[in-house]
Amino acid sequence: MKEKLKILTNGLIKENPSLRLVLGTCPTLAVTTLAVNGLGMGLAATFVLICSNVVISALRKVIPDKVRLPAYITIIATFVTVLQMLVKAYLPSLDTALGIFLPLIVVNCIILGRAEMFASKNGVLASALDGIGMGLGFTLALVLMGTVREVLGAGTLFGVQVVPSSIDPMTVFITPPGGFFVFGCLMALVIWVETKTNQRVKRSVGCEGCPAHGACAGGCAPQQEGGKAE
Repeated sequence: MKEKLKILTNGLIKENPSLRLVLGTCPTLAVTTLAVNGLGMGLAATFVLICSNVVISALRKVIPDKVRLPAYITIIATFVTVLQMLVKAYLPSLDTALGIFLPLIVVNCIILGRAEMFASKNGVLASALDGIGMGLGFTLALVLMGTVREVLGAGTLFGVQVVPSSIDPMTVFITPPGGFFVFGCLMALVIWVETKTNQRVKRSVGCEGCPAHGACAGGCAPQQEGGKAE
């Protein structure tokens, strides 16, 4: 039970895909000018993560190793297509706001990375929990970024005016430089929380220093300082 709970909670802070593993940076910076966009993008990615993880885990012994990546992308693309059709039908405003980043979930490195590193090596239940945890962690990062950028850059939160109109918003926060600044601040905040709670782990060069080492099970060759394989 503790192992399952650890898998579920890993993606929230310790292995947060955006703030710790620095994956999926493109949508993280591009769609978070509004909090609602971040929430929509995060939930969309979570749906694809859970579904693709479950299917890939169930088929992991059937998919030939030589064609595993094309097979994973085909499975992921199937769920992205279903998701895009549903969003277009029932949430057209969100579809317009997310634009090209919704179909680009197909090549989101978070989803393909979890398929390769976790779902292909673990059971269906564990893979589903991993998808939920990583998806919620990604959603949390997007909503936090969207909240900060929208409040400071537009004076609103989820479209509701929260900053008096007499105060001019700092529009730099809804520009790309503002996105990078908020992203860096949130990463620093996560590191600070880890340090204060004694959860900070020293990262070494090579496989042992990778935040995803537990899921990878040491599949990559350990490296020494200087970049040479042992």
